[in-house]
Amino acid sequence: MSTTLATYISLPGNADEAFAHWQEVFGGQLELMKYGDADLEGMPFEPDPDLVAHAVLHTPGGDIAGGDGMPGEGGLPLRGTAYSLLYSVDDPAEARTLIQLLLDGGGSVNMPFEVAPWGDWYGQVFDRFDVMWAFVAPDSEAYGHA
Repeated sequence: MSTTLATYISLPGNADEAFAHWQEVFGGQLELMKYGDADLEGMPFEPDPDLVAHAVLHTPGGDIAGGDGMPGEGGLPLRGTAYSLLYSVDDPAEARTLIQLLLDGGGSVNMPFEVAPWGDWYGQVFDRFDVMWAFVAPDSEAYGHA
């Protein structure tokens, strides 16, 4: 077995919608199991059978895992700048396409995608689920082109 690292996100009851949207944007294979499809024998609580127990989106860039939050978590806030999912691509045009898909899906720009002080292209977008996506690409274009 190889060792891997994946991001895990607890969502406030909309994990099925979020993972479906992320699959539309980033592609890849989605594995999703709802509590109603799981063997819950021995669970210390009885979750809503329509909530997502576990999901993994295997994207070309890596895995995103998550599910709906556990009972009593009180709807933890997702929106913030303390974290982001950093998506690195080889071409600024690819990043622009992904950013536009997130914006078209109800997202908003947090930081415009432009050449950063360190020389790469960089920008941040909040998707409609309040998850912040950061994009980085090497500067394969001339400065001043957006």
